[in-house]
Amino acid sequence: MKKELKDFSSYFVQNIGSKKGPISPCIVNSASFSYGDSNTAEGIFEGSIKNSLYSRMGNPTTKRLETILAGMDKGVGAVVTSSGMAAISLACMSLLNASDEVICIGGLFGGTYSFFKETMFRFGIKTHFLNASQTKDIESLINEKSKIIYFESIGNPNMRIVEIDNIVQIAKKYNIATIIDNTSTPLTLQPLGMGIDIAIYSTTKIISGNSSALGGVAVFRGINKKDDKFKSDKFKDIHKFIKNKGEIALVVNARKRALRDFGMSASAFNSYLTLLGLETLAIRTNFIANSTKKIVKALSKAGMKVNHPLLKNHSDNKLYKKYFKNGCGTVFTIDFGVKKRAYEFINNLKFAFVTANISDSRTLALHMDSTIFNDFSKDEKEFLGIGKGLVRISVGLENPDDIIADFLHSYTAFSTS
Repeated sequence: MKKELKDFSSYFVQNIGSKKGPISPCIVNSASFSYGDSNTAEGIFEGSIKNSLYSRMGNPTTKRLETILAGMDKGVGAVVTSSGMAAISLACMSLLNASDEVICIGGLFGGTYSFFKETMFRFGIKTHFLNASQTKDIESLINEKSKIIYFESIGNPNMRIVEIDNIVQIAKKYNIATIIDNTSTPLTLQPLGMGIDIAIYSTTKIISGNSSALGGVAVFRGINKKDDKFKSDKFKDIHKFIKNKGEIALVVNARKRALRDFGMSASAFNSYLTLLGLETLAIRTNFIANSTKKIVKALSKAGMKVNHPLLKNHSDNKLYKKYFKNGCGTVFTIDFGVKKRAYEFINNLKFAFVTANISDSRTLALHMDSTIFNDFSKDEKEFLGIGKGLVRISVGLENPDDIIADFLHSYTAFSTS
């Protein structure tokens, strides 16, 4: 049964605050920790003693954040990182070897696309890219080297939705790991409960909520005691962790194979700021979801070329209704056809902040083609849904009526000029 957002609000506030001692979470701003004696040091390093080892491997403030985020998705554990891209890198690099293959389906954030297309390629890992409507084509790409199916809950910025249930079934059939970037839709989609193995978040976005803290997290499901895809020969590299650590094997594998070796650790101060933002996540998510629905409908009715799956003419409207009872985040796009019109619209806005972030407390706007995707090829832009006049909007906490009035004023100003 799905949790209501109000239930999450109680969960965050009750678990982030302490009922004895300091109510607000404490920052443990230390890079290293003293073990006291050699026997204790040995126990910490081999894992029988749970004291802090070194902040690159985990910090008490970050650990608290990991525990609460794991509970949010009902995972057995989580690893918090220095950024959302670091969380993607951690999840993938902890599972992949040279010559392995990945299948990416649906819309992808520009940095994610570059990571799979260019960086992973340099390390001998091949990625196949499919659009959101090509779920039926996944099986034709699968071979003995296929290791991960990766997708976003809602494409950023193409606003496409994939058939998640089908992907989970295919991955189970062929013993392939599933990773979802759920950055845009925490709480409104609970991936691990749907059978997905790893959920990724850029906590920089709505989880922290106010652009004060860079961060990311990978949340892991537990290894089943009996049959499990990660017990197959395909994932033999992590069998030693399964043998020694049981259901938390994926967490330990990621912490040792990626966090320890690549060093994408979060700072204690950023984890603290993220905890503060997390307290109000459920309230903000609910408010912004309702605002986004209202704004999208009003702008579409006014004749603007709005792209959002809640609209009946959207190709993924049925999937939106299936998966997103409480909305699908803060983002929508408007297509003005050409760069000049897009610039005129953005530059006439009073409420929007022009920035590359999304899911902030403030309403944000950005022309996609000239910024995040400016160095992408024509074919890549076409695949990712980036037109010359595309503007991405992220709705904030302002009064939605004020946002609508501002947007319509800007649209009317250049439409009649």
